[in-house]
Amino acid sequence: MKADQIKKIKTIINKSIEGAEKAGTAHDAAMKSTAALTGVKMMEGGLSERLQKISDELYEKEKETAELANQLKAADDDYNFKKEKLKKLLKEAEEFAPRDVWDERLQREDLPSDLDEVFDAIEEAKQKIDSITDNPHLLRQYEERKKEIALLEEQLESAGSEKERRLQDLSDKLENYQSRLTNIISQVNVKFSAYMSEVNCAGEIRLYKGGSENSDNDGRVRYNFKDWGIEILVKFREASALQVLSAQTHSGGERSVSTIMYLMGLQNLMKSPFRCVDEINQGLDERNERLVFKRIVANSTGTLGSRGPSDHCGQYFLITPKLLPNLEGMENEDITVLFVFSGPHNFANPRDWNVDKFIKERQAWNEVSEEEESPARGSKRKIRA
Repeated sequence: MKADQIKKIKTIINKSIEGAEKAGTAHDAAMKSTAALTGVKMMEGGLSERLQKISDELYEKEKETAELANQLKAADDDYNFKKEKLKKLLKEAEEFAPRDVWDERLQREDLPSDLDEVFDAIEEAKQKIDSITDNPHLLRQYEERKKEIALLEEQLESAGSEKERRLQDLSDKLENYQSRLTNIISQVNVKFSAYMSEVNCAGEIRLYKGGSENSDNDGRVRYNFKDWGIEILVKFREASALQVLSAQTHSGGERSVSTIMYLMGLQNLMKSPFRCVDEINQGLDERNERLVFKRIVANSTGTLGSRGPSDHCGQYFLITPKLLPNLEGMENEDITVLFVFSGPHNFANPRDWNVDKFIKERQAWNEVSEEEESPARGSKRKIRA
């Protein structure tokens, strides 16, 4: 019994010791936590103080920034005001002394270099004016010069009015001229396109102005008519695009076809007693030469107009060293073929050319030849017999 009580007392003592040890450990941990918390609190206080200092500095910088922004706005407003004032002064200066008139004068070396010298020159000029008030000769010169200036200003104003009138007249004439020119080019373009289509090609005629429309100082359009011309565009292959006719891009045959079709397009619009083309068929393949010749015949042998025998498109001379056989249109009775003979066996006198005489001589020669051949044919028959 007593042993059991002792055992219980020991158990209680051991648990008390373990509780004391645990309490000591917890106390140590609590002391460490308290120390750490104290350090954190101290650090928090330092950080709060630093944050307050930074906030104060930020507020000061924001105030400085706002002040600088106000200064910038004020400077910008002042700049814009002075800029507009300068523009106004520049405009007044241009009206008073146009730049194109005064540029050369301002290059003179005897001009003042600063405002003080300008004011001195003005003062000197005033003194000279004051000194000549009592000089009758200078006053007469002044009055005469004043009258001359007034007369010149009147003449200048009259010349300006005449210039305006002539410019307006030129503008009216230009409108009429360009309208008629565009109409003619349009007619040529229709015919040229159709003629090029006949040879399975494409073509177009345009008015080329050479980019010559420039504006003068007064805003008027100025035309360089010397740069105007006709632009011929052609296309000989289905996959290609229209190109300006040129020796660098197109062959000799292509240029010949384009040229003759362009001339054919012009033929009915240009009245001329005759036209002459030299070797236009050279460089053409057989197909194109036949088509070109057919077009020449069709354009040159048309029916007469309503005004009588003189109302026609004119004669057409085609000079060539050779022509293809069986050309379509050669049987037309309005076509005349002229052969030019040259060489040492020609007649000395062109009147010696007698076609009837040549025919008789040829017939006589044929008869003699037949008589000479007849005995030979008879002897051959006898041999065969």
